[in-house]
Amino acid sequence: MPSSPFENLYLEFGSSLGRVLLIADPHIGFEISRGIRIRTRFEERLAEFINDLDPDLLIVLGDLKEPLGMSFSLKRLLMGFFSDLGDREVVITKGNHDGRIEEVAEPFPNVRIVDHFLLDEKLFLHGHTKLPDVEFEEAYLGHVHPTYSIVRGGVSRKAKVFMRVGKFLVLPTINPYIEGFDVREGVRMVPFLKGRRSVDLFLPEGVYLGRVRV
Repeated sequence: MPSSPFENLYLEFGSSLGRVLLIADPHIGFEISRGIRIRTRFEERLAEFINDLDPDLLIVLGDLKEPLGMSFSLKRLLMGFFSDLGDREVVITKGNHDGRIEEVAEPFPNVRIVDHFLLDEKLFLHGHTKLPDVEFEEAYLGHVHPTYSIVRGGVSRKAKVFMRVGKFLVLPTINPYIEGFDVREGVRMVPFLKGRRSVDLFLPEGVYLGRVRV
């Protein structure tokens, strides 16, 4: 059993800037968009999880928030999240849901909002726009929320997966309340992955599911 709802839905690795924690698509404020009346306190639990791991750098692969606008309620949630992270270095590669997020990040000098981020020949981006004109060895992105239906004993279960397409690795959403899109649909959501005929899939715990035609 995972020790938390975020277990295995992230990556950790060493870098020239220290230990990096990489997550994708938190969609903070999803309750507002989806009319959920129960207060999940997801963003508080996520901040606590990040602080427990204590990385030198947190990279968020876009869609930190879900609502496209910036209401007072959403701003309060985001400012609470940034405050809970303290002075930890944070880089957010801006996603299609992250409009006006700079307004919230401005009071936090440790939080950077960028279109893409390059570190040690690794490229980080959300994945909803065309590929930036930079050289890289490997790229990490979100946006797709990849899932795959696994059939066992005649029962189909939709599972979050990591999706590998050549030198691109797509992370599942870190949000346990959000599932995502089947990989066959998801790969077409990324402009520079359209036309790919197959993807390699891995369960969050590292089990290789195989190559799937898309």
